Amino acid sequence: MSASFKITDLLPLPNSNVRIPRLGFGVYRSPTNQCVQSCLKALDAGYRHIDTAQFYANEAEVGEALRITSVPRDQIFVTTKILSPAASVEATYDKLLASVHKIGGADGYVDLFLIHSSSSGSAGRKLLWQALEKLYAEGKARSIGVSNFGVGHIEEMRSYAQVFPPHVNQIELHPWCQQRVIDEYCKKNGIIVEAYSPIVRNYKANDPALVEVAKKYGRSTQQILIRYALQKGWVPLPKTDNPERIVANADVFGFDISADDMAVLDSFDQGSAGAIVEAVNNE
Repeated sequence: MSASFKITDLLPLPNSNVRIPRLGFGVYRSPTNQCVQSCLKALDAGYRHIDTAQFYANEAEVGEALRITSVPRDQIFVTTKILSPAASVEATYDKLLASVHKIGGADGYVDLFLIHSSSSGSAGRKLLWQALEKLYAEGKARSIGVSNFGVGHIEEMRSYAQVFPPHVNQIELHPWCQQRVIDEYCKKNGIIVEAYSPIVRNYKANDPALVEVAKKYGRSTQQILIRYALQKGWVPLPKTDNPERIVANADVFGFDISADDMAVLDSFDQGSAGAIVEAVNNE
């Protein structure tokens, strides 16, 4: 069944010829002096997908890793995000372009550019999306999407979006916060769902029920959580700066969690109360 997943798998984005790797490497809070080495280690371990953001303050370091690595740029999928708009579409576009230049240089591009949060309000979200559409039209972002958007936020886009649906919605996802309403909506509308905090920042590493499942498969709790996300059809973005864990977190393709054990993990869901960062508002 799904054990046939491979780290090299690519998933098609909606209404696009762009394909996204099934597993990504997150660099949230990766310090600038560490980030380059962590990215290089991840690429060496087989990851081909790196997820950064303006807010993380390490886009330039991701760009440095892209320049150093022997892996060709067209084989690496790079995502970044913008948190809030400037005063106009043009000024917001300039903020986007600054990120592209940090990551890819003057002639560079990013593979995916996301609105990081729904928190800018209706007018702010529209402004951000229109700036992203301009970047997309110019080929400086190969795909565009959203993060932490609920059903209402995405539906609202229909009234102004030239590019719809967004290619991706990146949200917090793990057994304790499964966000089933927005997950189902995205899947129904062909939107790729990315899972941030898939290993719950290790807060649940000693959870007895999770440890029990991990023992059964001879795997770490982190590997079980990443594998769970893959089997749910999500694109997980595990984050670590520990070199051994970077490698271990990619070693999740040689086993399958049984339907019974997936049901056990599903039973951990606490709805929005299980979020450690943010559960979306679907109103």
